[in-house]
Amino acid sequence: MSRVKRGVTAHAKHKKVYKAAKGFYGRRKNTIRAAKAAVEKAGQYAFRDRKRKKRTFRALWIQRLNAAVRPFELTYSRFIDGLSKSGITVDRKVLSDLAINEPAAFEAIVVKAKAALAA
Repeated sequence: MSRVKRGVTAHAKHKKVYKAAKGFYGRRKNTIRAAKAAVEKAGQYAFRDRKRKKRTFRALWIQRLNAAVRPFELTYSRFIDGLSKSGITVDRKVLSDLAINEPAAFEAIVVKAKAALAA
Protein backbone atom coordinates (compact mmCIF):
# COMPACT_ATOMS: atom_id res chain seq x y z
CA MET A 1 0.00 0.00 0.00
CA SER A 2 1.38 3.37 -0.98
CA ARG A 3 1.69 6.16 1.54
CA VAL A 4 -0.58 9.17 1.40
CA LYS A 5 1.05 12.55 1.18
CA ARG A 6 -1.26 15.14 2.68
CA GLY A 7 0.14 18.31 1.14
CA VAL A 8 -2.71 18.75 -1.31
CA THR A 9 -5.41 18.37 1.35
CA ALA A 10 -3.66 20.66 3.81
CA HIS A 11 -3.15 23.28 1.12
CA ALA A 12 -6.83 23.14 0.18
CA LYS A 13 -7.91 23.50 3.81
CA HIS A 14 -5.58 26.42 4.38
CA LYS A 15 -6.73 28.05 1.17
CA LYS A 16 -10.33 27.90 2.39
CA VAL A 17 -9.40 29.59 5.67
CA TYR A 18 -7.32 32.27 3.92
CA LYS A 19 -10.19 33.02 1.58
CA ALA A 20 -12.51 33.54 4.55
CA ALA A 21 -9.89 35.72 6.27
CA LYS A 22 -9.43 37.98 3.27
CA GLY A 23 -9.46 41.62 4.31
CA PHE A 24 -8.47 40.94 7.91
CA TYR A 25 -5.72 43.07 9.44
CA GLY A 26 -2.14 41.96 10.04
CA ARG A 27 -1.23 38.32 10.63
CA ARG A 28 -4.90 37.40 10.93
CA LYS A 29 -5.07 37.19 7.15
CA ASN A 30 -1.90 35.27 6.28
CA THR A 31 -0.85 33.05 9.21
CA ILE A 32 -2.92 29.88 9.39
CA ARG A 33 -3.18 29.73 13.19
CA ALA A 34 -4.21 33.35 13.57
CA ALA A 35 -6.45 33.21 10.51
CA LYS A 36 -8.26 30.10 11.76
CA ALA A 37 -8.99 31.72 15.11
CA ALA A 38 -10.05 34.97 13.48
CA VAL A 39 -12.36 33.24 11.01
CA GLU A 40 -13.96 31.18 13.77
CA LYS A 41 -14.52 34.27 15.91
CA ALA A 42 -15.91 36.15 12.92
CA GLY A 43 -18.38 33.31 12.41
CA GLN A 44 -19.47 33.56 16.04
CA TYR A 45 -20.00 37.30 15.70
CA ALA A 46 -21.94 36.79 12.47
CA PHE A 47 -24.20 34.19 14.10
CA ARG A 48 -24.83 36.38 17.14
CA ASP A 49 -25.47 39.49 15.09
CA ARG A 50 -27.93 37.82 12.74
CA LYS A 51 -30.11 37.37 15.82
CA ARG A 52 -29.33 40.84 17.15
CA LYS A 53 -30.22 42.46 13.84
CA LYS A 54 -33.84 41.39 14.26
CA ARG A 55 -34.02 43.01 17.71
CA THR A 56 -32.36 46.19 16.50
CA PHE A 57 -34.74 46.65 13.60
CA ARG A 58 -37.78 45.97 15.75
CA ALA A 59 -36.57 48.63 18.19
CA LEU A 60 -36.10 51.06 15.29
CA TRP A 61 -39.64 50.43 14.01
CA ILE A 62 -41.04 50.97 17.50
CA GLN A 63 -39.16 54.28 17.86
CA ARG A 64 -40.43 55.43 14.48
CA LEU A 65 -44.00 54.48 15.35
CA ASN A 66 -43.79 56.24 18.70
CA ALA A 67 -42.60 59.40 16.96
CA ALA A 68 -45.27 59.07 14.27
CA VAL A 69 -48.23 58.71 16.66
CA ARG A 70 -47.23 61.54 19.01
CA PRO A 71 -48.81 64.26 16.80
CA PHE A 72 -52.10 62.37 17.17
CA GLU A 73 -51.81 62.63 20.97
CA LEU A 74 -51.08 58.94 21.43
CA THR A 75 -48.19 56.98 22.81
CA TYR A 76 -46.80 53.89 21.15
CA SER A 77 -48.27 51.53 23.73
CA ARG A 78 -51.74 53.11 23.54
CA PHE A 79 -51.54 52.95 19.73
CA ILE A 80 -50.70 49.24 19.75
CA ASP A 81 -53.49 48.64 22.27
CA GLY A 82 -55.90 50.47 19.97
CA LEU A 83 -54.76 48.42 16.99
CA SER A 84 -55.37 45.14 18.80
CA LYS A 85 -58.80 46.31 20.01
CA SER A 86 -59.80 47.38 16.51
CA GLY A 87 -58.61 44.07 15.06
CA ILE A 88 -55.95 45.57 12.80
CA THR A 89 -53.15 43.05 12.36
CA VAL A 90 -50.41 44.97 10.60
CA ASP A 91 -46.89 44.39 11.85
CA ARG A 92 -44.56 47.09 13.12
CA LYS A 93 -42.34 46.99 10.05
CA VAL A 94 -45.22 47.77 7.70
CA LEU A 95 -46.68 50.38 10.05
CA SER A 96 -43.31 52.10 10.26
CA ASP A 97 -43.01 52.09 6.47
CA LEU A 98 -46.54 53.49 6.13
CA ALA A 99 -45.77 56.26 8.60
CA ILE A 100 -42.81 57.35 6.48
CA ASN A 101 -44.03 56.78 2.92
CA GLU A 102 -47.84 56.90 3.15
CA PRO A 103 -48.81 59.41 5.86
CA ALA A 104 -52.47 59.53 4.77
CA ALA A 105 -52.88 55.75 5.06
CA PHE A 106 -51.09 55.77 8.40
CA GLU A 107 -53.36 58.53 9.66
CA ALA A 108 -56.41 56.45 8.73
CA ILE A 109 -55.04 53.55 10.77
CA VAL A 110 -54.32 55.85 13.73
CA VAL A 111 -57.86 57.23 13.60
CA LYS A 112 -59.30 53.69 13.69
CA ALA A 113 -57.02 52.73 16.58
CA LYS A 114 -58.00 55.86 18.48
CA ALA A 115 -61.69 55.15 17.91
CA ALA A 116 -61.26 51.63 19.26
CA LEU A 117 -59.64 53.04 22.40
CA ALA A 118 -62.52 55.46 22.97
CA ALA A 119 -65.18 52.78 22.52
